[in-house]
Amino acid sequence: MTPMMSNTRQIKRMNQELVRQALRTMKKGTKSMVAQATGLSVATCGSILNELLATGELLELEMEESSGGRPARVYQYNVNYAYVACMIIRAGVKKHSLTFTVVNLAGEQVDEGFEEVTSLLPSVIEQWVDTLMNRFPQIRAVGIGVPGAVNEGAINVCDIPELVHVPLETRIREKHGVQVIMENDMNLMVYGFYQKQDYEEEKSVAVATFIRGSLPGAGMMVNGHIHRGSTRFAGEIAFLPFGLSHEEQFRKLHDRRTFPSLAACSISSLIAVLNPDTIALTGDLVEPDDLDLIRQDCLKYIPEMHMPELTLLEKPDEDYMYGLSSMTLESLTYSLQLVEKRR
Repeated sequence: MTPMMSNTRQIKRMNQELVRQALRTMKKGTKSMVAQATGLSVATCGSILNELLATGELLELEMEESSGGRPARVYQYNVNYAYVACMIIRAGVKKHSLTFTVVNLAGEQVDEGFEEVTSLLPSVIEQWVDTLMNRFPQIRAVGIGVPGAVNEGAINVCDIPELVHVPLETRIREKHGVQVIMENDMNLMVYGFYQKQDYEEEKSVAVATFIRGSLPGAGMMVNGHIHRGSTRFAGEIAFLPFGLSHEEQFRKLHDRRTFPSLAACSISSLIAVLNPDTIALTGDLVEPDDLDLIRQDCLKYIPEMHMPELTLLEKPDEDYMYGLSSMTLESLTYSLQLVEKRR
């Protein structure tokens, strides 16, 4: 393919996405309305609208009444043209769990489910993907949230050892021919929390989690973007140099007498490095009264003028799934092709 042909194809895909976004925002509109919203010519919009209509990505509604001349065709984006499947993997003390939801292009839930298992092998996750793909052939992307660090499509640090170094992204993508993202649970949680705030300008925020049975972790948004680090290890606050082994750190975090001060060390480190506007705490080890204790401990190290707002994350599961579904839907931005072949 020549560079000119490649550029032409890229421009076409960008124009298609402009038309998609315009109709998603407007809910429905005519060719001239789409042209006005996108800045594209009426002829270009007409061509793209016809192509998307032919694939089923758009729906044609009743003609718009006109005071004279030919009635204008009205288009609506088909939010059920494609689905995404989102799976959250959680590590437990005695059992692990898998929660899934399937949503359409508007983020509306189509299906959901939950399963607990004593051992969460990669094959269990792949079997669930197989089941969902068979049940919903419209699935075009799969998102997986995991309790660990992910780099190049594989988990390299995880609370579930069986999943470490398994190229799940590649295996699912090659088997089903769909977009696949696998992301750290805290990155997804902070992303969902951030998106729900609807900030007018870019902010820096962090979410730190302290869950019974696990070591702590954090997710960070820096100036409106997830901070993952060069090997996607950012946020693994359990590896801070506390001068404690992981076993001793685990014990102190699970002791009510020592939890606030050890948690404050993690929070102080986040403040010193990120200087965020807000840090939200979550996890069943955190109690409401801990916030003030942690804040007071942080003030031993951090000047008060630099202290962010400390808050409890009210609905962490909702933020987590919202972050995962939003990110998975975004992965489809340039991936919906005019002709798609499914295995």
